[in-house]
Amino acid sequence: MAQTAPELDLDPFSVEHLSDPYPMHERMRSAGAVVKLATYDLFATARHAEVRAVLQNHEVFISSAGVGLANFNKEPPFRPKSLILEADPPAHGRARNLLARILSPRSVEQLRAGFMADAEQLIDQLVLARDIDGAKDLAEVYPLKVFPDAVGLDEVGRANLLIYGDMIFNSFGPSNELLQRAAANVKPVTSWIMEHCRRAALRPGGLGDLIYQAADAGEITQEEAPLLVRSFLSAGVDTTVNGLGNALYCLAQHADQYAKLRADPSRARLAFEEVLRFESPVQTFFRTAARDTELAGVAIPANSKIVTFLGGANRDPLQWPNADRFDIERRTVGHVAFGAGIHACVGQVVARMEGEFILSALARKVKHIEIVGTPVRRLNNTLRALASLPLRLTSA
Repeated sequence: MAQTAPELDLDPFSVEHLSDPYPMHERMRSAGAVVKLATYDLFATARHAEVRAVLQNHEVFISSAGVGLANFNKEPPFRPKSLILEADPPAHGRARNLLARILSPRSVEQLRAGFMADAEQLIDQLVLARDIDGAKDLAEVYPLKVFPDAVGLDEVGRANLLIYGDMIFNSFGPSNELLQRAAANVKPVTSWIMEHCRRAALRPGGLGDLIYQAADAGEITQEEAPLLVRSFLSAGVDTTVNGLGNALYCLAQHADQYAKLRADPSRARLAFEEVLRFESPVQTFFRTAARDTELAGVAIPANSKIVTFLGGANRDPLQWPNADRFDIERRTVGHVAFGAGIHACVGQVVARMEGEFILSALARKVKHIEIVGTPVRRLNNTLRALASLPLRLTSA
């Protein structure tokens, strides 16, 4: 007989829990594999096994009803749905297969030299500056350079992508002050975003232009092409910005781990994977039950929303020994920072490359990373982000 989920009276989108989500995650994991959040009449799981089970079962836990708190079966989306995030098969497969081909290993290999050169050049500049804001001078600058370059976006106005992304990821939560402020900030840049998703704004031969070439070939419609470019840009910048910011924060806080990376810069990729586990850039994603079902023995009625806490799963002690310890030698295979199943991040190979190149350049060129001020969190309903990270870099 199915069980009833333990009910918790907490708001995961409060300032308290967004600032430090980990005690909340532990409270949920201790209460049960699946819990009910009374504030939103919402099911939730912060355990690794159950998070993966939800994300990998796209037939039962669907995405087309929205990957945020809003249920598109009950209310219309405030913008055209993402052809990738907010779609189920077979429609999802058509768009995803296209993006997967555009971001194939062969295509990404052609980006490596440019991404690596930009990483080396940026770290050289920052070492000379010595005192930097790790969030603004590195974590934002590098992804805003390399990925929009690859897509074929003009250099002017790229900071608008951060404003737009902040709104999109806030929109996956409730209509709280964070979303209202983000929505107000994005109004002046909305037309810029849509204009720069058009073919005329993209460099021929770039990743964005390849989407339009697929439309020419009839793989997608001409109307779908700018929506896919929009998804590319909104998902391909913010998550990497926050991954890099969190990496700097972790390495500055754990000098012993940075010393291990300096001793062997070839561990840069593994170090970035541990950052993704330890401080997951994307903390939550939602699914909707397509029918009456059970998860870990708990009854989930049809059309119920369930939120998966990726950050909680990635620190689940049932999965990770000493889960709250940052350890770049840890075996991190199986973390869910990029999701799982058919909706796992299609651009994760690019994000991993960016993280590897930045951490490798740091390890070879910077002897010490020291926090010299008070880091400031940029609260977001979905993202684990930094607004400011005052650092001092000591040249190697």
